[in-house]
Amino acid sequence: MDTTPPTFFDAFKFWLKLGFISFGGPAGQIAIMHRELVDEKRWISEGRFLHALNYCMLLPGPEAQQLATYMGWLMHRTLGGVAAGVLFVLPSLLILIGLSWVYVAFGNVPWVAGLLYGIKPAVAAIVLQAVHRVGSKTLKKPAQAPVLWAIAALSFVAISVLNVPFPWVVAAAALTGWMGQRWGLKQFAGAPGHGAGGHANTGQGVPTIGFVIDDHTPTPPHARFNKARLACVLVLGALLWLLPMGALVAWQGWNATLTQMGWFFTKAALLTFGGAYAVLPYVYQGGVEQFGWLTGPQMMDGLALGETTPGPLIMVVAFVGFIGGWGKQVLGPEALFLGAALAATVVTWFTFLPSFVFILAGGPLVESTHGKLQFTAPLTAITAAVVGVIASLALFFIVHIAYSERAGGLFSSRIDATALLIATLAAVALLRYKLGVVTVIALCALAGLVARLMGLG
Repeated sequence: MDTTPPTFFDAFKFWLKLGFISFGGPAGQIAIMHRELVDEKRWISEGRFLHALNYCMLLPGPEAQQLATYMGWLMHRTLGGVAAGVLFVLPSLLILIGLSWVYVAFGNVPWVAGLLYGIKPAVAAIVLQAVHRVGSKTLKKPAQAPVLWAIAALSFVAISVLNVPFPWVVAAAALTGWMGQRWGLKQFAGAPGHGAGGHANTGQGVPTIGFVIDDHTPTPPHARFNKARLACVLVLGALLWLLPMGALVAWQGWNATLTQMGWFFTKAALLTFGGAYAVLPYVYQGGVEQFGWLTGPQMMDGLALGETTPGPLIMVVAFVGFIGGWGKQVLGPEALFLGAALAATVVTWFTFLPSFVFILAGGPLVESTHGKLQFTAPLTAITAAVVGVIASLALFFIVHIAYSERAGGLFSSRIDATALLIATLAAVALLRYKLGVVTVIALCALAGLVARLMGLG
């Protein structure tokens, strides 16, 4: 097995490719990274991949983008981490700026609505696939890991029925995992998973050999904890926030739209525990109700665009920024597009900057805990809880595609058999025939367009 370390250019090409094919939300994106980095390229072992992933799951912000940053940093130092994280976001930003311009300039087009009608069931199927991937890797069989199954079930109920905040679910799961390892429960000793695909090295006793960085590879010098390096990262991160914010205040004032966008999305970036869906209500409240950057229906259209473009779902904030910058004419009526694009860029900068700081500052601490059960057991329990959280998200999508939006209220309208059929076929294609996420999205979009043209949806 070839274990030649990849060059920076090899990794750069992969991160650029990932930026354009990272569909399917965090579960799909993590699955793509797992398949490429672990199963095919074998740059990172299963254990190192999942250990990094579980750290990213604890952080506010988009875990898939943070995981890409972590992997890039582990292989090629700070430059590798920055390149991986930026390339994960940049294609999505450019695509969303273009789509947002089409949206405001030309309005809704029937054939676009048809494509979106087919894509929504595909997204539901992708989330179901994520439940299967995470559950099969983390929970194993009920008889082998009854406590982990209970954690997943209780998390599902807590999120979907009781509306318990996600941080409380994480805290309860972590406490359960810590107590489990204290009591000597073996089910907390396995390698957890989240959204990863493939079959290599799943904690079933398969030796992790043939990897560039395997479970027993010594921590690279740049990934070892150093107080001076930590201080340098924190100071640089603070400057990268203060300088743009100071420039916005000096240029337009504290109450200007761009300045308030920067401040608001800095706060949003620190509240996104549980992924994009956990923070969307906060963004809706601020963007729609408090600042009036866009309307409620526009927010929903932006969410649909975010679901159907590559990159993290939280990139919907770029749509919010673009629409807000366009409507508020931040650079004047003669420069609507430039002002809107600038607003989208400002929003993206302040949303993702904390993620880079979290990874580059916290990565060495995480590497020092690799293989230590007192740290990995709580993370295993948290990953089990995530299974229940993703299952609740799948239920949310299925309920919302099961009823026709054209016939009135959600539960007062007729059941949309066409959308459910598309979702079922998409799930079969993903789970049974292992079709790629991009292929399934394209086929479902085509099916949705045909259904609309035939008057079936």
